[in-house]
Amino acid sequence: MTPQATVGLTLDTGALLALDHPSKAGIMQARLDEARRRGAAICVPAGVVAQAWRGPRQVRMARLIKSSDVDIALMTLSVARTVGAICAATGHTDVVDVHVALCARERHHAVVTSDLDDIARVDPTLRLIRA
Repeated sequence: MTPQATVGLTLDTGALLALDHPSKAGIMQARLDEARRRGAAICVPAGVVAQAWRGPRQVRMARLIKSSDVDIALMTLSVARTVGAICAATGHTDVVDVHVALCARERHHAVVTSDLDDIARVDPTLRLIRA
């Protein structure tokens, strides 16, 4: 996937956690603000929220996941089957990572991630941005 082909951002757990991390919050918020200025879509798979959420003190994360312009991607039965098949094909056991990659691929998004290698193992064609 070429950088020109990406039309939005899909966030992994590390990207969500970066929003409330003192040394990373500014960069992460600027990245999201720029995406919004460009009219780019933002997707957060529901499993990512589950991995990152620890409580209401995560103010920036809470604000992001409540935003009307953020797509919280659910894992329906059909999606779960696809994720399972990708896990089997790639040998990757983290279903949340696989769901992140699937969401990004389907939406033509770049993935904002703290672990480039994990997502690249699932789909090396995705554009990856370090959180």
